[in-house]
Amino acid sequence: MLLGISATCRQGRLLSKRLVAGGRGHASPLSAVVRQLSSTAPDSRTVVSSSTSTPSSSNWHARTRPALFPPTAPPINIAHQYFHTTTGRLVDAAKEVTSETTYRALSPEIRSAIIGDLNSVDFDKNGKIDAEELKALLRRHNDSFTEAEIIELSQLFYSSLGAKGVEISRFVEALDAVAALQSTSGGGEMGEGETVPLVKEGAFKTHPLGIGTCASEYMYAKTHGQYTPEDLDINLTHVKPKTFLDRSALFAVKCVRTVFDIGTGWNRGEITTDKILNRAIFLETIAAVPGMVAAVIRHFRSLRNMTRDGGMLNMFLEEANNERMHLLTFVRMKDPGTLIRVAVVGSQFGFGCFFLTAYIISPAWCHRFVGYIEEEACHTYTRIVEEIQKAPEGTPLAEWRTQAAPKIAKGYWHLGEEGTVYDVMMAVRADEAEHRDVNHAVSGVAEDTVNPLYDPRVKLDNMLRQYVKDIMQREKTEAKPAGVTD
Repeated sequence: MLLGISATCRQGRLLSKRLVAGGRGHASPLSAVVRQLSSTAPDSRTVVSSSTSTPSSSNWHARTRPALFPPTAPPINIAHQYFHTTTGRLVDAAKEVTSETTYRALSPEIRSAIIGDLNSVDFDKNGKIDAEELKALLRRHNDSFTEAEIIELSQLFYSSLGAKGVEISRFVEALDAVAALQSTSGGGEMGEGETVPLVKEGAFKTHPLGIGTCASEYMYAKTHGQYTPEDLDINLTHVKPKTFLDRSALFAVKCVRTVFDIGTGWNRGEITTDKILNRAIFLETIAAVPGMVAAVIRHFRSLRNMTRDGGMLNMFLEEANNERMHLLTFVRMKDPGTLIRVAVVGSQFGFGCFFLTAYIISPAWCHRFVGYIEEEACHTYTRIVEEIQKAPEGTPLAEWRTQAAPKIAKGYWHLGEEGTVYDVMMAVRADEAEHRDVNHAVSGVAEDTVNPLYDPRVKLDNMLRQYVKDIMQREKTEAKPAGVTD
């Protein structure tokens, strides 16, 4: 009997060794392809290049993504086992991930470097990476991540996982997915140029690392001080209407624009600083209404249905406050008269009641309406920028090229000590372009769609992607013979 048990044990160990040596992997099932929510289909958008583009040393928008991870590389099959750095023994994958995986992009050398990196910050030696350990990991790559990004990502990691850690082997799997240009924010292969896959119509609720979307309900970090020259170089885009709601929204916007232009004499005579400020002050008092209305209605709906909002509420609140900051900037440049103040009170009440009713009936129509309104705003601010650029020296409009921006604007947009009124107009135009794209993107989406500007899964996907890129670059550099350069 004892001999039989001993023989069985020997056979079991032999079978285990064979599995480790020649394990056959299988790929985890992936969901459908995720398309980028914040962009429309190519055939539904017309792009008109702005003549006020900020000079740039390179055409950032025209660049294609480099093939960092060749998709044609043959899959590498390995078993889910690795050596623990402290015990020196083989850690069984049963405590991490028990199945075998087909690694599509990470070579054995890269995986070894990643596992060593992860094990080195596994301070409690439990085979998992928690938020504090992630923070330590990213600080080792401070050339790729700023301290502010590290703190935000570690907090997001902590909140999204409910204070839990992630097994190192699962962490490596997620890194392999982003290296293979796959969307870990819902699965599927990423299309060309689709570097930030977003959840569409509430279709995906899981993440390979177990990351959820709870954090989107209360975390939202949007700063307007990080605009790059490429961000300021906006395109004047137009989303072609496809449905009756789209066409009616566009018709309403065109009617309002025409009446307002005629009533204010915008197209009569030359453009002056007073004409610009009067128009901007009045319109910004109205522009701050839709975001607040959308946020309030979504807030009450979340309370009434006892369901999540997906973080949209935070995004619309920030949009409303952003428009308010535009107003507070412009009133520092001119104190509006009694007529404008009376007009603001009447228009705000009338438009507020209209938009509140319309949003209760059809949020999709309202967001399309705001999207078209913001298209018009981009045209208006583009014309203002052009007028400032070509204004003759010595005129009040030309002075805006060098006139110091209000203090509140310098602080809000991080314009620097030398920030000018011209810089303010460029930043405001970039804000309006973002509102345009966001409102067009969320028009008609499902109620449980995650905030397209702050999806925790997308944030952490980008972190994983940057980490893999940094590891691969380090390995490439260290593998070069001495004295050899690219």
